Amino acid sequence: MRKNFFRAIINYPQKFPSWPDFEISSEAFWTALAEISPFTIPEGYRTFYRLYASRFSKTRWGDKTPLYCMSLVTIRRILPEARFIHIIRDGRDAALSLRKMWFSPGWDMATQAAYWRKCILAARRKGLGHPDYMEVRYEKLILNTRETLKQICKFLDLDYDDSMMRYYMRTPQRLKEHKGRLLPDGTLLTEEQRYRQQQGTTEPLDQTRVFAWKSAIQPQEREQFEHVAGDLLKKLGYEV
Repeated sequence: MRKNFFRAIINYPQKFPSWPDFEISSEAFWTALAEISPFTIPEGYRTFYRLYASRFSKTRWGDKTPLYCMSLVTIRRILPEARFIHIIRDGRDAALSLRKMWFSPGWDMATQAAYWRKCILAARRKGLGHPDYMEVRYEKLILNTRETLKQICKFLDLDYDDSMMRYYMRTPQRLKEHKGRLLPDGTLLTEEQRYRQQQGTTEPLDQTRVFAWKSAIQPQEREQFEHVAGDLLKKLGYEV
C-alpha cells in the first residue's frame, strides 16, 4: 500500500503529473513515507503536506483545489481534522474569470452557470451545519479584507497577522514553482501561461473585480446565466 500511495502521488494527474511543482524530491518523500509505522493513507497525505509546508518553515498547511467542493465527505473521512473554507462569489463574476482558463468547462454562460450551480450546491449540501465548514463571500473578502481574515483565522485557530494583507509580496516565490506541463490533449501549457493564470495574486486586491459582470457581460449572457442559476443567485442574496 505504501508503494502504491507513493506512485499515485508522484504520478498524479495521469498523463500530466504536477509533482515537479512542489519541488520535493521523490527520494525525500519516499524516505518520509518509509518512517510511518504502521503506514496508513491518512498519515501518507499528512506527510506529503508537512513536507511541502516545511519548505516554507510552516507548521500548518492548506490546499485550495476548487474541485474539493465535490469531495467533502471523502476528505473528512481521510483527514478528520480538515476544515473547509468555501469562498462563494457571484456566479456571473466567477464565470467571467473561469471561462478564460484552460480548465474552463466551456465558454458560454449557460455552461458556466450550470457548473457554478453544481459546485456551490455540492459544497453546501455536505458543508452547512458542520463545525468544520465556513462560508466566506468573495465580495466581503475583497471589500472588508482585514475583518474577514480575522474571522477566518478565528475559525482556523490561527493568530491574525497584518502581513496577511501583503500576501502578494510572497506570491512570486510560489509561482516560480509552476513549470510548463503537458495537458491531457497533448498541448503544452507553458510556464508563462501558468503565471498569467494567477498573475492577480501578485498584486494587491482589486475591488473593481467585485460585480464586474455588470459592465463586462452582454444582456443576453446575463439572461443565459440567470435562466440556469438565477434561483441560486437569489437564494444567496445576489442581484437578479
